[in-house]
Amino acid sequence: MKKICCSFMLLFMLCLASNPASLAHTADAIALSKGQTIYVPCYSHIYAGNRELQVLLTVTISIRNVDPQQSITITSVDYYGTKGELIKKYLSQAVFLGPLESTRYVIAQKDKSGGSGANFLVTWKAEKAVNPPLTESIMIGAEGQLGISFTSRGQVLTTTD
Repeated sequence: MKKICCSFMLLFMLCLASNPASLAHTADAIALSKGQTIYVPCYSHIYAGNRELQVLLTVTISIRNVDPQQSITITSVDYYGTKGELIKKYLSQAVFLGPLESTRYVIAQKDKSGGSGANFLVTWKAEKAVNPPLTESIMIGAEGQLGISFTSRGQVLTTTD
């Protein structure tokens, strides 16, 4: 029985070695796009401790064109509150990002209008299929002896191909 088990394990390892693609995850494949709408979660405040102390946070949303050769155009950056209400439209006109260029938008620490379930919707487009931009929110705050910082990545909602 032990010999059969060892033989099976050896056969399994040989199959993996002969087909390295079987080790690759589909999420690792680069999917080019001509445009997307991206949901970016963020938090203008969070709760801490037994008394649910409200800790206000400064929010920075970062949009990075990670394509080293092609430009993209950001067509909208809209900020929504916990209940899904539109709080602010950040763009009155489209913003052009060259290869590897970044931009950011900041919500002040004292602005708690978004709440603990705030989010951004970011829409972008490109003339050619490109590497999609990296969208992140970065939150940082301090209250007394408590200091906190964390990030959250965007989630693609729709794609234009």
